[in-house]
Amino acid sequence: MAAHRVLIIVQNLPVPLDRRVWLECQALTAQGYQVSVICPKGPGDPPYQLLDGVAIYKYRPAPQARGVAGFALEFAWSWLLTALLSLRVWRQRGFDVIQACNPPDTYWLLARLWRVRGVKFVFDQHDLNPELFVSRFGPPRSFAQRLQFRALLWLERQTYRAADRVISTNGSYKAIAERRGKRDPKHVTVVRSGPDTTVMRPVYPDPSVRGDAEALLTYLGIMGPQDGVDNVLKVMDELVHRRGRKGVHAVLMGFGDCLEELKQQCTRLGLDGHVRFTGRVGPDRIAQVLSSADIGLGPDEKTPLNDISTMNKTMEYMAYALPSVSFDLVETRVSAGDAGVLVRPGDLSAFADAIERLLDDPAERVRLGLAARERVVAELDWQPQARAYVGVFDELLGRVPDTDRLSRWPYAAKPVATSPALDAPVPVDLDDEVEFARFIAERRPSTARDTTRDTARDTAREMARELVVED
Repeated sequence: MAAHRVLIIVQNLPVPLDRRVWLECQALTAQGYQVSVICPKGPGDPPYQLLDGVAIYKYRPAPQARGVAGFALEFAWSWLLTALLSLRVWRQRGFDVIQACNPPDTYWLLARLWRVRGVKFVFDQHDLNPELFVSRFGPPRSFAQRLQFRALLWLERQTYRAADRVISTNGSYKAIAERRGKRDPKHVTVVRSGPDTTVMRPVYPDPSVRGDAEALLTYLGIMGPQDGVDNVLKVMDELVHRRGRKGVHAVLMGFGDCLEELKQQCTRLGLDGHVRFTGRVGPDRIAQVLSSADIGLGPDEKTPLNDISTMNKTMEYMAYALPSVSFDLVETRVSAGDAGVLVRPGDLSAFADAIERLLDDPAERVRLGLAARERVVAELDWQPQARAYVGVFDELLGRVPDTDRLSRWPYAAKPVATSPALDAPVPVDLDDEVEFARFIAERRPSTARDTTRDTARDTAREMARELVVED
């Protein structure tokens, strides 16, 4: 019987699609833990799979929630199926710790039921549900809204109380766990959702990704009411139809409640020839698009939730040396530092201005891209976050740190193929400073020459040399 076994519960996304949770699984297994996961199925997913040593048990997700009754049904459905699967996991593999990732804040009750078997509980807080409610619906005014809001606070409070340890995604969340959750600071650990920069790194993209776009913008993330993706369409409308930037295209990667509505809005704005929606995509397609794009977009409005939430897309843009333009939010500023362009929240004209300035200034794109990659590797990479994460379980289970075990960091990156095919990209040589800078300016392979771009390419290469010399 394995001595240290962890069951991770996720309701919001399937695994391994949930990048943070999958990195957590890999961190634990690399350090000798036995890991099981319960999560909903994604399209085409089997009910069970053993992937890289992680046993993943999946249930059929509830129908898409509509209104309060719909969310209540979704929560109840998911909770019951998770509880049943937890019995199966217990019989087949066992577990010493349950880690529940929110939303929702409902699995504290399951953790309390398993406590009679000596199982401990770790709360991995991905979202602040009371702030999410206010961000989507505004301050509660009616009796029904106040009741719902108080219920969310109560559920969060019960989760904090039930947890043996709390994991927060940033300092703002940690402060709320200590203040509102009344948790001992020693029992709250910050584990940021940093990218594994040995895997998430620029590659020479397939030219078909960019197509005939003169400039390519991109968005990566969930498309819900609070995510502000409609702002991307409004900015594209401004750039294409009012400022005459006909060569600007955008690729929007992700899915969510608003995806179909956004597609309809795109058609109404006459942007179908300039905007592509990919829907749900995997890491290969993400790498291709983020390596092809000139600018990453952070359209999230300043709301009680967004302002203090870490946007994973910001760090993912940085991993691909992609300059970004975002609204100025507290935690976005913490992530981006001086490596991104931040504009006044809600000012779409300033957002469009910032994009235009970057498109017209390759040298600034190179400077920001180099700074972004350097910052994400030095300060935001997953490796130190993984150490902190595994340390929570080591301490909770009384596992004595072992020098040999801990020396097995970082994880070896999966080998990258050297074929130029779409599914086997060639990595950019990050140690060749001139070539890396040239790539950021152009986002194309250096061998993809054509007579119409020779002059521009030579200019970019010379500019790259000058930037490297100046540094």
